[in-house]
Amino acid sequence: MNTIASLGIGEIGYISEGALEHIPLKLLEMGCLPGAEVELIQIAPLKDPIYICVNGSHLAIRKETASQIQILKS
Repeated sequence: MNTIASLGIGEIGYISEGALEHIPLKLLEMGCLPGAEVELIQIAPLKDPIYICVNGSHLAIRKETASQIQILKS
């Protein structure tokens, strides 16, 4: 199972349809919808949070949350 947390820096994935139930409402409102392109931009020095780019918006999310959101790697 690939998740946002499993991406390497610069890798791109797409949020899968099955991830919808695991995405917090706040992230859904920011554009983290199924089919959205996600790129890992940076990982904080202590490995948490991680910085992602979703549809052109930069977001910082906890690694715990990122590990629950399934993606399809391109």
